Amino acid sequence: MSAADFLFAPEVQKLLMVAYAAPDQQFSASDLAQRSKLDADTVARTLEHLAGSGILKRHKAKGDEAETVSIDRTFLFHDELRSVALKSFAAAEPVRTMLRGKFKDSVVRAFILAEDKDGTLELLVVHGQSMPDEAAMTAACQKLSKNIHRHLKVHVISNARFNGLTPRDALKPKVSALEIIKLGDTKAQLPAERVGLLQSAKKKLATLSRPSR
Repeated sequence: MSAADFLFAPEVQKLLMVAYAAPDQQFSASDLAQRSKLDADTVARTLEHLAGSGILKRHKAKGDEAETVSIDRTFLFHDELRSVALKSFAAAEPVRTMLRGKFKDSVVRAFILAEDKDGTLELLVVHGQSMPDEAAMTAACQKLSKNIHRHLKVHVISNARFNGLTPRDALKPKVSALEIIKLGDTKAQLPAERVGLLQSAKKKLATLSRPSR
């Protein structure tokens, strides 16, 4: 169940997923039906609701072309609704489901670093002891990209590298980043800590200096 189910009906979520992925694009009812995989009557009924609420705006038909709709950026709660969509059904939840399903044994943390004006998502995936298979990750991300109608820019790094990121590093999650997988959310194991040579020598010395019984 989506975290936004109490706010939006499933058909509304499907249409907004398409619309928010390309906020400046105009869609006809048939385009939305094809992309959302909803029937024509459901799309027509939902569009009436969304346009009537001011979330979408209508564009008059030109010539033989059909009437279209697009996201209305002047809507009073546009920024809030787009944020809710990003944090739930339109991005965070599908990405989280994919990573926790196919890569639960390797991914320890994951973030949505940013969303650009065209709807492209930049993802940071942090792996633990084992590294996710590159081909499998690529295939899964391509399939997800098609399902949520967004381009994905994915970075996969080790937990050690993540811990070594400085505020100047481009991959360092900012305050605005959305953490979609936290430590402990998956079965992935963190790498065993390496004991430094000096620490190891101290342990050996301490063992040798103990009086024998």
